[in-house]
Amino acid sequence: MKQLTIISFLIALLVAAVICSVCIGAVPISGRELLAIVIHRFGGDALGFEPQQEAIFWIIRLPRVLLGVLVGASLAVAGASMQGLFRNPLADPGLIGVSAGASLFAVIMIVLEVKVFTALSGLIGFYALSVFAFAGAVITTLIVYRLSKTGGKAVIATMLLAGIAINALAGALTGLLTYAATDAQLRSIVFWGLGSLGGASWESVAAVAPFVLLPMIALPRLSKALNALALGESEATYLGVNVKALKRQVVVWATMAVGASVAVAGTIGFIGLVIPHLLRLFAGADHKLILPASALLGAAVLTASDLLSRTVVAPSELPIGIITAMLGTPFFLWILIKEKRRMSV
Repeated sequence: MKQLTIISFLIALLVAAVICSVCIGAVPISGRELLAIVIHRFGGDALGFEPQQEAIFWIIRLPRVLLGVLVGASLAVAGASMQGLFRNPLADPGLIGVSAGASLFAVIMIVLEVKVFTALSGLIGFYALSVFAFAGAVITTLIVYRLSKTGGKAVIATMLLAGIAINALAGALTGLLTYAATDAQLRSIVFWGLGSLGGASWESVAAVAPFVLLPMIALPRLSKALNALALGESEATYLGVNVKALKRQVVVWATMAVGASVAVAGTIGFIGLVIPHLLRLFAGADHKLILPASALLGAAVLTASDLLSRTVVAPSELPIGIITAMLGTPFFLWILIKEKRRMSV
């Protein structure tokens, strides 16, 4: 009953965030006008809205909101699964180099305008940067995973240390390329690095959807195994869990989710860290609830954050990573203070 109540509340919260996001903006759309626009789209005879409102809703706001829902849900689910894998509520997908790798490869493509990148852009056009960023996420994660293997098994502690090293190296190379960038390239790097849903379109939604929906379907199916892993690797093995396969599956699916999200929206911090931890404070540690609940709350929070990013300094737009950092940092510090007090008792 408690699980049903939590899921129902989060669904309502997500619906409210979506409706507010599609209605609020430079061209406001009332609830009645929104209903009329939707009815008209599906062949109904509805009046009471302007053609401009209909165009803005279908072409600009709805794809942007849907992209925010997909990205927010994928980041939160990946964060919850990585926290379960590391058995640490302060773990984050960025620990294994996913975001750093994607950022590095994106900056490489922006700054080093060499023939291979030009050819790639000519071949796949708009998706070139996203494809290259996704490739960076996959390559860096594969390196970390290979470095963490000892005797054919991935050691979590080694994976964490390898992730820290790869993150540092990727950050240094990104900084070096940023130093060599032109003013125009710097603007692209900074805005992309801080995250934005401003480039959302139906094409980008369709491109990222498979890479986001697959992990969101697959990771909750591992919830029982993650619950067993919380007892320890030996205990999970005694309970019949293939720990080696579990580690590999979580890393693969989380990399796919985060890599695809970073590729289309840039680096967006704190969603994967804060959302699962917040839910654990109120809903317990059962991954059967935490994973789907994280998807819903992550989608709602990122949708609301995007609404703030495009309205708080209108007509300009703040990078969404600034909003999530400003919201997430105080909560993260509160978590640390609470843990410190608990350990001192």
